[in-house]
Amino acid sequence: MEYGSIERELHIDATPEVVYEVVSSAEHLREWWPDDAELDPVPGGTGRLVFGDPDSPDAKVERLTVVEADPPHRFAFRWVYEDDNSLLVTMDIIASGDGTLLRFKETGFRERGWEAAVLEQAYADHVQGWDHFLPRLVARANSLVARP
Repeated sequence: MEYGSIERELHIDATPEVVYEVVSSAEHLREWWPDDAELDPVPGGTGRLVFGDPDSPDAKVERLTVVEADPPHRFAFRWVYEDDNSLLVTMDIIASGDGTLLRFKETGFRERGWEAAVLEQAYADHVQGWDHFLPRLVARANSLVARP
C-alpha cells in the first residue's frame, strides 16, 4: 500500500449549498466531526478543531488553515501541522440529480517524512476516522433538508 491519499465519494440528498455549509461552518462541523471548532472559512483563514472535552488538558487540538473556499463548489484546508508540514483535505461538491456528490480527498501522508510504521499507523488512523465521520457528515446534511 502506498499511503498516498484517502479518497471517498459520497452521495448526499441535499443541495451543494447545504453541503458546503456543512463542511465549512464551525456550527455544522461540531455536529459531525470535532467536539469543538473555530473557523474563518475564507482563503487564508485559520481555525482550530478540538477532539475531546475542550476544557480538559487531554483534549487534542489541531490547527487548520483554509486553502480554498469556493462556495458551493470546493472547500480545502490544511491540518495536522508539524513544523511547516501538514495534511491537505479537499472537498469537491458537485450537483448530482436532486442531490450532491461530495468528492473527499486527504493527501500529504508520504510527504510528512514519517518512518514506515508511523506512516502506516497515521494513515490507518485517518482512514478509520474518516470512515466514522464522513457518514455523519452525510447524515447532518440530509437532516437539514429532511421532509416532515
